Amino acid sequence: MSEYRKPDLTRSEPVVVIGAGVAGLITAHTLIRDGFTDVQVLTREARVGGVWARDRIYPGLHLNNVHGTYRLSPLEMPPTKAPGGRITGDDMADYTEAFAAKFLQGKVQFEIEVRSVRRPQSGTGWMLDVCDLQTGAQEMRACARLVVCTGGCNTPLMPEALSPDAATAAGFKGMVFHSGEFNRHIDALLVHTAPKEKQDGQERAVVVVGGGKSSQDIAAYLANKGRKVILVCHNLDSFSAGTKTAPDWKRKSRLTSLFSPHVHLRTPLERFLHTTWLGKKIVDAWWRDRAESSFRAAGIREGSPLRNTVSPFWHTRVNDEGVPRADGFHALALAGRIQVLTPAHASGYGEDGHSVVLADGTSLPASAVILGTGYASSWNGIFSAVHETASAETMEALGLNPHPANPSTSHRWDYTTLANSPPLHPATRRWSLSLVRGLVPARNIARRDFAVNGDCVSTNNGYTYEVSAHWISSYFLGDDMRIPQTPGAAFAEAERQASWLKWRHPQIPSALYPSHTAQLAFWTWPQHVDDLLEDMGLPVMRSGGNALTWPFKVVDIDEIKYLTEERAARRAKTRRA
Repeated sequence: MSEYRKPDLTRSEPVVVIGAGVAGLITAHTLIRDGFTDVQVLTREARVGGVWARDRIYPGLHLNNVHGTYRLSPLEMPPTKAPGGRITGDDMADYTEAFAAKFLQGKVQFEIEVRSVRRPQSGTGWMLDVCDLQTGAQEMRACARLVVCTGGCNTPLMPEALSPDAATAAGFKGMVFHSGEFNRHIDALLVHTAPKEKQDGQERAVVVVGGGKSSQDIAAYLANKGRKVILVCHNLDSFSAGTKTAPDWKRKSRLTSLFSPHVHLRTPLERFLHTTWLGKKIVDAWWRDRAESSFRAAGIREGSPLRNTVSPFWHTRVNDEGVPRADGFHALALAGRIQVLTPAHASGYGEDGHSVVLADGTSLPASAVILGTGYASSWNGIFSAVHETASAETMEALGLNPHPANPSTSHRWDYTTLANSPPLHPATRRWSLSLVRGLVPARNIARRDFAVNGDCVSTNNGYTYEVSAHWISSYFLGDDMRIPQTPGAAFAEAERQASWLKWRHPQIPSALYPSHTAQLAFWTWPQHVDDLLEDMGLPVMRSGGNALTWPFKVVDIDEIKYLTEERAARRAKTRRA
């Protein structure tokens, strides 16, 4: 019997989408438009939006993205009121709620937590153990197809030595929580850390651990509320900024992607830039000027700890600051209202009950500690818990677990721009993940009943998630696609992609956080979505332009507005043939 089995095309079979963030909403909408009549979205949250849900955002939250890069083609996004065109948390909460209200009425079930996923005894379809968080009632639900859209910002990751349990054990008297819980604790935190008389001659600070976007935003918010703030981190996110708002042809085009190599180079201009010595000089100069001009725009001089940032070329920790604000993180740090200690490492709590201790022995008087220390893979929570053994076996059977990397892989990319790369992170060297396009586990490729969305790091999430949703729907429908037809072929394809990620982002252990970083297409998201479109047999590079002008053409989400119709036309043509 062949490993490849053409799936049943009955659209009336139930489909479950886990997660009601942007990826979950557009996936459900796309499936419904393709004729799937029984689509349900399950979320443990009380509102739609995922990480941008109303009860998870907080005052002063600005996204890394400019306006338009989180928009989905079925619904316009109202102009933001924020300066510089950057989207706020409120903008995203409003938008996701409006999208669900218009397109998914009655399709989203709130406060329903999926605690385990496994195959039934028949081996076909899926069984979900779910819990109603309002009533505590548990039940089993069955579906024929499943899409996991839980993303990467749901399961807090906290160093054991800094966790709330460690703080309690050490007798620390202040509040300790993860940055993802800031909204829930904000009122109590402001009361707890209200300016008081110095105790023992020392003024205690809110210590924020981590140098990422959330840590910086929270530090800025608290500083603007008059709190003393100390931010401790190994290094800071890189950022892009200018003295005035950049034009759309620069900010919303393929220009930046041109200077970042992809797993394959589609155009002569890309091949020149990434495979010649002159191209490398141009690319290196472009990134060097981008970083330096951003420092200048923010007023950050040589020698400042604020220059201890990751490389914007090699990393995905890059924020779009637009025009720096007087009440923003960098301005407040330069004004002395946020003390930044970097490189530094917080190693635990002091014996006095009122301090955080650094690895070098420095003691920081602290009234509260906020851990901006990232997130674990949200898939672990779905494929564990109530039926731990069965769920773990499901995760293993699907191939969602990281596996030892192949040390003898022959895949190489002799790009001049990848010469002199940083050393491999130990976990990057050790582990790999076998997902085709970051959407389907290689081991399950022939069954066409499971996919993930929202696990790709992109600077244009709306466009990326929407094209991914169409790819998944075509996959479920059994469309003729350019994908591996057997698990063996899929593993070979996935290994090549895993090898590429090690070459392109050697310091990011993407396999360990797959629900967020299974696919790293940060700067190269246009090339990535072109690959997905090509898999479906659809036109690519839709923004137009000739051999010289295409990098400057503004990418518009409306250019994929009719993908459902395009796919239907191709499906009909293919089946007639």
